[in-house]
Amino acid sequence: MELVNILHFALTGIAAGIIAGTLGVGGGVIIVPSLLYLFARQGMDPALAIKLAVATSLSTIIVTSISAILAQMKRGAILWQVVRRWTPYILLGAFLSGTVASLLPAFALQAFIGCFLTYAGINMLRRWTPNPRRQLPGGVGTAGAGTFVGLVSGMAGIAGGNVIIPLLVASNVPMQNAVATSITLALPIATAGTIGFVYAGWHSLGLPAWSLGYVYLPALLGIATFTFLSVPFGVALSHRLPAPRLKRIFGLLVLLVAARILWKAFFP
Repeated sequence: MELVNILHFALTGIAAGIIAGTLGVGGGVIIVPSLLYLFARQGMDPALAIKLAVATSLSTIIVTSISAILAQMKRGAILWQVVRRWTPYILLGAFLSGTVASLLPAFALQAFIGCFLTYAGINMLRRWTPNPRRQLPGGVGTAGAGTFVGLVSGMAGIAGGNVIIPLLVASNVPMQNAVATSITLALPIATAGTIGFVYAGWHSLGLPAWSLGYVYLPALLGIATFTFLSVPFGVALSHRLPAPRLKRIFGLLVLLVAARILWKAFFP
């Protein structure tokens, strides 16, 4: 592996790990564009590059989320009852996302996701407080919320933080707990997504050497190593930042992701 690629993976991993630990997202917003740039520089077919970038990003999020979970457990910030209740439905939604995405026109799918994230981001930025009586949903509500999270996350190719955190905050969950719970729920989303991409790319032609399906192992090893090391710094930062400031930072990140999705929808 060339030294420049090692440095590229290291910088990507450090940035993604700090963002993941601080904001409770998987870091895909950093990893996917970074890998697309690297693959384009290597002259890779764009249709193959996007699959490799998304699949490799999801696989690194597995490692990122494990590191973040270990750090958040020490602080007691994870709402385990939410994790236990939402995980089965998140997995169901992630499983259904492939079928739903194949039935919807690409424009409609991207526009829906972009508009939803725009709404969520604006709510995080403005001085908005949820109804103080609103609580986390019960049985039917949990099934709907969890399935929705898995469905949208799977269709958008994200680890779920951009969807999970606004839903939890709207239910009066403190920001630090929402961040910790979100990165914990990223683990089943990323695991299911990675398995799907490995299976889908198992017999694909034209894959680079050292690929496992659509997962590019050198990038996985390089990025995951540095995300695992840098995530605890992000977790520590998330517990030091005031909740309103953390909400605004997260809101800006969500709006950037939404703008990117809407741009691709209207200007493919």
